[in-house]
Amino acid sequence: MIETPPLVDQYCHGFLRTELGLGTFEAQLIRSAGPPAPGTTFFDTQTGFAVRRWCPPLLGLEPHAAPARYLARRRELGTAESARRLLRGSGVGAYLVDTGVPGDLAGPKELALAGDAEAFETVRLELLAEQAADTSGTVPAFLANLAEAVHHAATGATAFTCGAAAGSAAALAPEPPDPGEVGGAAGRWLARRTRGGAVADPVLLRHLVWSAVASGLPLQLHTGAEDPAPLAEFVRATAGLGARLVLLGAYPYHRHTARLAAAFPHVYADAGAALAPTGARAAAVLAESLELAPFGKLLFSSGGRRLPELHAVGALVFREALGRVLGGWVADGSWTWRDADRVAAMVAAGNARRVYRLDERARP
Repeated sequence: MIETPPLVDQYCHGFLRTELGLGTFEAQLIRSAGPPAPGTTFFDTQTGFAVRRWCPPLLGLEPHAAPARYLARRRELGTAESARRLLRGSGVGAYLVDTGVPGDLAGPKELALAGDAEAFETVRLELLAEQAADTSGTVPAFLANLAEAVHHAATGATAFTCGAAAGSAAALAPEPPDPGEVGGAAGRWLARRTRGGAVADPVLLRHLVWSAVASGLPLQLHTGAEDPAPLAEFVRATAGLGARLVLLGAYPYHRHTARLAAAFPHVYADAGAALAPTGARAAAVLAESLELAPFGKLLFSSGGRRLPELHAVGALVFREALGRVLGGWVADGSWTWRDADRVAAMVAAGNARRVYRLDERARP
């Protein structure tokens, strides 16, 4: 049996505070641009089956309970008690929470209380730009306020994260933009923003990313479902600057992020968020990351968002997949149990505690 310490969930969001009906609940299970196929629901996915396997016992039901029965039990317990049971049953000891997404979501302190765990804030760069724009009437004021916001965030946050730059080669160019470029881009964005424009200009995004690199905090980069190979030039340019880069997502290109983590000392790869969506195939996906990346360069995350079930399933599927993969290598004589436990502790928690310097931070 593989032993792991309490997990460090290095990337997640808060959970919804509101009660959900069956249709609303199932819509949160996967990211989709439309409804499920006729005659099916989003429970008919690897994520849905994983929720039905792992979550009902945490709420006092049998595994694989029908969705309607599970939701009835959830309503009976109430949103807060259900979240408490799900999070405390997941084996997570610390959460790194991206607070920059919209919605009535629990923040780090609520997540910590519900899960009886530590929780730390990860600051989304795009949100800093939006907040700076709200308090700025001119381009110079915006740029000054943005610089101050990044500096202030760096003194209290655990990491920066950026989602809007995913898949944009221009936003992740291997050098920061010059001040003239930044000023021009800021002027165009501020003018459009009065009509609801979001932070999408690649020059502004590049300015944000390079400002985060200069801060020295770890920078989490979302790769989405894109091939992260175009990141290589940016990764190479940031080597030796002191910032650690953590590549999030990338499934089905998880081997590519593992390869980048192997090639560059300051790069780390997420080895968890793809596991809940792959469900019964999670062990095979995890094994593919472990084939390529040094074991000290892989970090667990649930990628949990909106449903505490996704936080719990991400953790429980990861723990089982890790045990299955490493235990299999012990069984065939490739590893010893001692080595398997040591590597499991690294990927489950130790690597994240080192990268984000969590042991230097006080419990909130």
